[in-house]
Amino acid sequence: MAEKAEVLRDIEETLGFVPDWIAQIPEHSIEAEWSLFKNWEMAETVIPLKYKELIGLAVAANMQCDYCVTYHTEAARLNGATDEEINEACLMAKTTSGWSSYLEGTQVDLVQFKEDIRQIGENARRAA
Repeated sequence: MAEKAEVLRDIEETLGFVPDWIAQIPEHSIEAEWSLFKNWEMAETVIPLKYKELIGLAVAANMQCDYCVTYHTEAARLNGATDEEINEACLMAKTTSGWSSYLEGTQVDLVQFKEDIRQIGENARRAA
């Protein structure tokens, strides 16, 4: 297990400084938390970073978390997202949340819903 000072040095090398909210992570957790943040949140994975950050922004907007909205908006911009893409990601969060409220509230039959979605996909593939 790395010493906290070693982890803080890596954070400073990566970010240019150690943000206060990261410095406050308890010593027994900072190595794991930083590793996850650096190697998942900030790294290219199967999902390109721009799209990952737009997804993160949509989730954050839906959760109404100012901290996460601030982070993911800036990270999306740093990874090439335009203001239009950022706005669209937030609109997608609103739309998805709205449909969820409607479908749950009206208790649409889930088995039938899944069948309808399967059929929509099949028809779209056939038309393509």
